[in-house]
Amino acid sequence: MENNQLISLEGLNALICGSTSGMGRAAAHEFASSGASVTLFARNEKKLKETLASLDNSLKQNHTYIIGDFNEPDHIKKIIHEHINDKNIYHILINNSGGPKGGPISDADTSEFIKSFNRHLICNHVITQALLEGMRSFNYGRIINIISTSVKQPIEGLGVSNTIRGAVASWSKTLSFEVARHGITVNNLLPGFTDTDRLSSLIQARAKTNNKSEEAIVDAMKDQIPIGRFAKPEEIAKVLAFLASPAAGYINGVNLAVDGGRLSCM
Repeated sequence: MENNQLISLEGLNALICGSTSGMGRAAAHEFASSGASVTLFARNEKKLKETLASLDNSLKQNHTYIIGDFNEPDHIKKIIHEHINDKNIYHILINNSGGPKGGPISDADTSEFIKSFNRHLICNHVITQALLEGMRSFNYGRIINIISTSVKQPIEGLGVSNTIRGAVASWSKTLSFEVARHGITVNNLLPGFTDTDRLSSLIQARAKTNNKSEEAIVDAMKDQIPIGRFAKPEEIAKVLAFLASPAAGYINGVNLAVDGGRLSCM
């Protein structure tokens, strides 16, 4: 069947983490409408079922979901290995999970770093390890980590997040050297301010901390963006779809900012 999408993922299997809200949910819809068979991975079964029911299935793809709590890496490891051992193999992995809570790094308890390190880097690692054999068998793999522009420029008030995102970026770059010969690329997408529940919570926290209105915080944030607005999750999803496609086969080991031009670095 002809696919009218600019990017075709027809015939590819994609595992999308954190896929019941925000950028993860938008990615699930974009990938499904581009022809991929999508497996949703998140902890809330009710939201997983709702998202699954909303996915495009015009090409008779095999969409499904698995349940796991990314605050429990050992649980994630068990779940993903059981899933792979049940003859589920993937061409595409989108590593994505909700960010650590905000606050100055000087105030952060060490437990916050450990929890966030496990949630992001360790879970990314155990899922990736589980999927690599299948990607090698296809001689095709796309591992894309949704992290943050803080990799290039730390964000004020997100001390723990800045730290952990940098660790994920270094892990990703190292992995990209090791797996490329098997047709597998590893890239990081760095979204700027994107209109999600996560951003709304950060705006509320900043407003409270600075004793300002949420409208004032939003205006100040948009003033930092040359385009003058927040990104839509669907815009991030379209970039993910490109990076996951055969067309992006020579893009490897990069940190791609999609931020409306906000970053001041090159």
